[in-house]
Amino acid sequence: MISVFLKEQTKQQHDDTEAKLQSQKIFDKSYTLEDYKTLLIHNYQLISRYEPQIQEQLKNYTELKLDLRSKINALKIDLNNLNIETESEAPTQNLENEAEAFGALYVMEGSTLGGNVIAKQLKRNPEFENVEFNYFGVYGEKTGPFWQEFKSIIDEKITEEHYEACVTGAKKAYQLLA
Repeated sequence: MISVFLKEQTKQQHDDTEAKLQSQKIFDKSYTLEDYKTLLIHNYQLISRYEPQIQEQLKNYTELKLDLRSKINALKIDLNNLNIETESEAPTQNLENEAEAFGALYVMEGSTLGGNVIAKQLKRNPEFENVEFNYFGVYGEKTGPFWQEFKSIIDEKITEEHYEACVTGAKKAYQLLA
């Protein structure tokens, strides 16, 4: 199953990203608003560059419900609320095929799952009492079911011959996130 293979093959990139974005500080309540702004900017770089490509590459997979999985508007609201100005940038690396797009979407969907945990933790931090978490709470109660549904689809659609391309797409996404 590609979802298991992706997790194994990108563990180092996942761990490196968490370290670079100082995720441990979220749980010890030393995370600052500036740290959070940096996290949002990194996520914006990923989402603004790859979400349109994913929507184009995977448009025939209606079961993905890509319109419901779009995160860019929720992210823009959070950036605006915190007075963070950003510009859309052209991707430094394009997603070359459907398998790469699935790999990048795996990272984006996984970060949504993790984002739910981040939002819950930061809500306990007094520095974030007036912060809305539109992006990190984008799916609300549907976060777990959306993740399970995505894993089921990717495991069904990505055959072994496309595993490496899928991993390449995930690694490209991690590069942008970190």
